[in-house]
Amino acid sequence: MDVKDYCGAMSTELTAWKAKMYDVVRKLEKLGTAERGKILSNVEDMHIVIEELDQRIDALNKECPTEWSPQKTEIEGKMSSLRDNWQSVWGQISAGDIGG
Repeated sequence: MDVKDYCGAMSTELTAWKAKMYDVVRKLEKLGTAERGKILSNVEDMHIVIEELDQRIDALNKECPTEWSPQKTEIEGKMSSLRDNWQSVWGQISAGDIGG
């Protein structure tokens, strides 16, 4: 895979994750105080991850580096953390809590 293809694919994947994160955050904001309290630190982490995703997407779209191995490793680590955070939040709330 050449660098431009990698950057395009990663930008697309990160944008999809960002959309998922926004959907979850919007739904979580509708929860009552008690329910939100259970997952407050996760929601705060999600806001931080969304900001980092914005920065990564912008960088991938503007300045795709010719040597991308360090960035690839870092992005993949962030994606792993994002998946863990996502699963943690969904594991702490029921579908009924968010109108599901």
